[in-house]
Amino acid sequence: MKPALFAFVLALLSTSAAAQQTPDPCQTLKQEMEETQVRLKDWPQFARYRDANAQLAPPTKTESRVVFMGDSITDAWKLSDSFPGKPYVNRGISGQTTPQMLLRFRSDVIALKPKVVIILAGTNDIAENTGPITLEGIEENFVSMTELAQKNGIRVVFASVLPAARYPWRPEIQPVEKIQALNHWLKDYAARSGETYLDYFSAVSDQKGGLRADLGDDGVHPNPAGYAIMAPLAEKAIASALAKR
Repeated sequence: MKPALFAFVLALLSTSAAAQQTPDPCQTLKQEMEETQVRLKDWPQFARYRDANAQLAPPTKTESRVVFMGDSITDAWKLSDSFPGKPYVNRGISGQTTPQMLLRFRSDVIALKPKVVIILAGTNDIAENTGPITLEGIEENFVSMTELAQKNGIRVVFASVLPAARYPWRPEIQPVEKIQALNHWLKDYAARSGETYLDYFSAVSDQKGGLRADLGDDGVHPNPAGYAIMAPLAEKAIASALAKR
């Protein structure tokens, strides 16, 4: 093959290969639209735990079942490692906000008949994962979940929002003051409602109001060392809540 012809064929092959590697904009848009439709059809994500809830046997008379309700921080928590042998049920869903948790509170908490629910939520609201929301709006969702729990004989543990100096997925948001304000309200509301406040924040925060660097890899989510600090605090809060029954 002549050099000029060889160069032409090589260029043609390279162009074809590059075209194959370049994402098709139409296909990408179609995939994004399909994912959006799935999210909109089940915005609270009822389907996430539907089968697990159906398969979970009712608690025994002597069982002190506890449901951990929350977002990714709860979702990633391996409860069986931190609380071996305990009847603790994880119902965290990554990325969720309090309005989503409120909507699935009946199916993922009340229907499971726990004695205690630990609610760890609010950071994704501050990050505006499902759109802008005021602190008052977040607080109202906590109040609604509490009223539902109390109506059904379930004690509530309000876990403080974990510290975060910034959100990697929303770097323009400054969360420190809002997190501290929400935690102040949670502590006060726990006292007013006769429930229990669980202070994770003080145990894992640095001097600037962020998550200690040794306890998390992205400044938001705890690593195993972080969960190791949180676990005994949760146990103490559960014991306090059970004592109020």
